[in-house]
Amino acid sequence: MTLPTGWVGRLRIPVIGAPMFLASGVELVVAQCESGVVGTFPSLNARTTSDYRDWLDVIAGRLAASPAAAPFGVNLIVHRSNKRLDADLAATVEARVPLVITSLGAVREVVAAVHAYGGLVFHDVVNRRHAEKAVVAGVDGLVGVSAGAGGHAGTLHPFALLNELRAVFAGPIALAGCIGSGREIAAAIVAGADLAYLGTRFIATREALAAQGHKDMILGSRAEDIAYTAAVSGIPANFLVPSLRAAGIDPAGATPPHGLDLAGEARAWRDIWSAGQGVGAIRDIPEARDLCARLTREYHDALAAVGRRGAPADR
Repeated sequence: MTLPTGWVGRLRIPVIGAPMFLASGVELVVAQCESGVVGTFPSLNARTTSDYRDWLDVIAGRLAASPAAAPFGVNLIVHRSNKRLDADLAATVEARVPLVITSLGAVREVVAAVHAYGGLVFHDVVNRRHAEKAVVAGVDGLVGVSAGAGGHAGTLHPFALLNELRAVFAGPIALAGCIGSGREIAAAIVAGADLAYLGTRFIATREALAAQGHKDMILGSRAEDIAYTAAVSGIPANFLVPSLRAAGIDPAGATPPHGLDLAGEARAWRDIWSAGQGVGAIRDIPEARDLCARLTREYHDALAAVGRRGAPADR
């Protein structure tokens, strides 16, 4: 397992809590980090850059009281439609955020700005071509977003995606897609990932900022209730079918004739709810700390079971 040097000994399990649009916030991030999981949130979840600075101050202050806590991170949308990128990047640099996860663009200048203060940059990718561009930009890690992941996701099976990424990158790889239990975390590690990337499972926690209706819909859904469609914003993503239909959107509808519009997407995602295909295994809405403790137990139990099965038989 390849982990950033500064993370060794600080993670109870090899997990990054994904930065979930309109769901990840201060309370969830702090609970994750204090439980030995890397907690993250999108900068755009704070309404303004000023609010974003306040969030960073609060998180850093609370984690300073827990020196054994895992590091935290933020997600920056590196796309021309994100009018806040420059301001949010400046706030990120000022706060010396330990981890920056970039999406929709691997830009060398962003990576250099984070590296200048000693931070790390991981980049979301859905295929080998995106990974190659990220490697050229100098990122420290990759997040492989495979088929079935919530939100913007790829179409490759996680094993296939891991193989494609390993062909071009030897550093840390986090795997996303239908991972919601300790057993699945262990499976990702055994398959060759360095970290598991969990999103949907953390939406269904008490600390998540998601609407209660979103959480309840996750509890009542199965894999067949997830639709992979570009009908919402022009970029394919996985959404809960009941929320699509409630908004008058045909899950199999045509792609809108425009590119990504962050403002329009933000409005849409308040009522059209994202989730991954692993929803069928989610049956409760616990506190994040309790969920992390459960994941930790399940993860170690799963690894122990793998060890027993892999041990040579007595002769």
